[in-house]
Order: sequence, then structure tokens, then C-alpha cells
Amino acid sequence: MVRVLLISALVLTAFWVFTIVDCAIQPPIRHRGVSKPIWVLIVVLLPVLGGILWLAVGRARGVSRTARRAPDDDPEFLGRIGTVSDQDERIRRLEEELAQLDAEDDDPRWTPPEGPAVSGGAAATPSPGAPATEPPARPTDGDDDSRGQRGAVT
Repeated sequence: MVRVLLISALVLTAFWVFTIVDCAIQPPIRHRGVSKPIWVLIVVLLPVLGGILWLAVGRARGVSRTARRAPDDDPEFLGRIGTVSDQDERIRRLEEELAQLDAEDDDPRWTPPEGPAVSGGAAATPSPGAPATEPPARPTDGDDDSRGQRGAVT
């Protein structure tokens, strides 16, 4: 008789410890009914009955887990990358930057060199005694190199 009671006490204690650990390590989304701390209290304060309640009522079934989704199907991921208006604003800024880069080619500060008119499709060559003139340099911002390469290391 004592032997049966001792084995029963050992089994019930193991069950109690198992349910406490199981309840404590489950993510909060897997707890049904009440919150995770309340379930832990129920299992600790009602050793066997709390464990039975936890397994029967509180623990969510494994089949109800959400399947992994591709990022474009996951609403959480899509919510983190920003709203459509944020994306529209970003696209608008990028288009403005592109327009500015295109406009740099048509820089009004830069004028073509003035020289003799070109006739007959051939370029005018300077006379042998005249000094060679270079076209005026294009005004540069502080970070342009001599070829107009923005951000180039010289």
C-alpha cells in the first residue's frame, strides 16, 4: 500500500513539474482562456487539477499553429515595411533626384566655347600663330572631379 502511494506521489509530482514547465515555456500566443502568468499560477496552486486544466483547456493544439508564409503573404512583414503612402513618398523623392541628375546635363551655368563658326562640317582649326584656347571649364561643386564625375576620388 505504501509502495503504491509512493509511486503515485512520484508520478503526480512529475506530472505537476511537467505541466509547470510546459506552461512556462509555451509562447503567449499558445495560451487559451487567460494570460500566461494566470495559467502558471493555476498550475502551481492546483498541482494535479491545474495541470489537467492546462492540458485540456489552456494549451492550444499543435495543429492550429500558423504555417510559415512567404514574406509577401505575411501581414506582419508587410506592415513593417511601411504603408503605400510611405512607398509613394519614397518613389516621388527618387524621381525628383533622377530629374535633378538629368537637369545637371542641361546646366545653364555652362556655356559652350565661343569660337569661329564651323562651316562645311569641318571643325575650325586655329591658325599656327594663334594661342590654343581651352574651352571654359564647367563650374564644379566641391565634390566633382575634373570630368564632372560626382563623388569620384581624384
